[in-house]
Amino acid sequence: MGASSPEYRWLWPSALAADPAGPLAARRSTRDWVVDSLCFLIAFAFTVWITVELLDPGSETTQTWGATPVWLTVLDAVTSTIAAVGLWWRRRFLTVLAVYGILLTTFSMASAFTLLIVVFTVGVHRRFAVLAGYTALVVAANAIFASARPEESIGYWEAFGWGAVMTVIAALWGMIIRGRRQLIVTWRDRAERAESEQRLRVAQARVLERTRIAREMHDVLAHRISLLSLHAGALEFRPGAPPEEIAGAAAVVRSSAHQALQDLRVVIGVLRTGQPEDEQTPERPQPTLSALPALADESRSAGNRVRLEIAPAPESVPAAIGRAAYRIVQEGLTNARKHAPGAAVRVVVGGRPGEGLSIEVRNPMPITVPARPIPGTGMGLIGLAERALLAGGRLDHGRADDDFVLTAWLPWPA
Repeated sequence: MGASSPEYRWLWPSALAADPAGPLAARRSTRDWVVDSLCFLIAFAFTVWITVELLDPGSETTQTWGATPVWLTVLDAVTSTIAAVGLWWRRRFLTVLAVYGILLTTFSMASAFTLLIVVFTVGVHRRFAVLAGYTALVVAANAIFASARPEESIGYWEAFGWGAVMTVIAALWGMIIRGRRQLIVTWRDRAERAESEQRLRVAQARVLERTRIAREMHDVLAHRISLLSLHAGALEFRPGAPPEEIAGAAAVVRSSAHQALQDLRVVIGVLRTGQPEDEQTPERPQPTLSALPALADESRSAGNRVRLEIAPAPESVPAAIGRAAYRIVQEGLTNARKHAPGAAVRVVVGGRPGEGLSIEVRNPMPITVPARPIPGTGMGLIGLAERALLAGGRLDHGRADDDFVLTAWLPWPA
């Protein structure tokens, strides 16, 4: 049930062609016009034929059923014609037509086909309890008919049995059609629900991906910009520094600014389009534990004394766990540069498969507030806690004696 119009829609009944979420269609479909025309023609033709047969004394019907009074034949013809015309509105006024059909069954011969069509319509448009009750009433009225207008060639029970069998067949046929329509409606509802759920999953996946990118960019840009701030501050407060130191600090500023701009361009492009930057361009590899020495060197170049201890081999740690550990260490070093510039920072990463990966970033509490503190959003540690929680681990931070300690534990499957 996609956006395109289904093939052969004109062959659908109005109950299926209409929107299932809206009201029933008031207009007949092409199929309804064809079916209603055939029902009326069959019912009216049978009424005319039976009436002509009953008015002819030498007809086979008169010999079988015996002579019928003219007034009864005319009454039968008129009432049966009204019932045949009423078939045009049998969906809208089904209850009235059904009650009228029961009254006709007690004496009318010309309305036999009309009554079967009404029983079939009740089976299609009403639930089983209503159909069962109506079928029982029609069978009871047929018993009255078999007694009031007996056939000379067959007995009472045979005539009654044939009438009951035809009524039950029409009711069962209507039940089959109703069940098939309900099945089609159920399939359509499931298809539409599946499409809605798929669209919701796609939207949620985009939101999660954008959130992940934003979290990554917070960590990356905070690291880059803190380096920029420290080196730019060194150039500002030491204008008479040796040319080699000025050139080195300027090179770090230029490199960090260039990398920050590249990362910013990537995330802006993804957040703007909701799609990857280029379907044919693979995503850049994310840093893992093997990139921690380079990260420590960047912090040392900014003035922090970093002592890095990595117990497990970086290659043995799963990529997802190593990436999360890298981001935790990166944020810890960034916070140390912001709040305790120049302090000694100790980074310890240890663990083994089955026990998990533990991370500790420790630095002394600052004695004084930096003259020009680096601004921050205050969301770094919150983002790290969420990252660790999503990875199945935990993260804690706080003051221990005279040090600020950031600890984390990440699961490392055996």
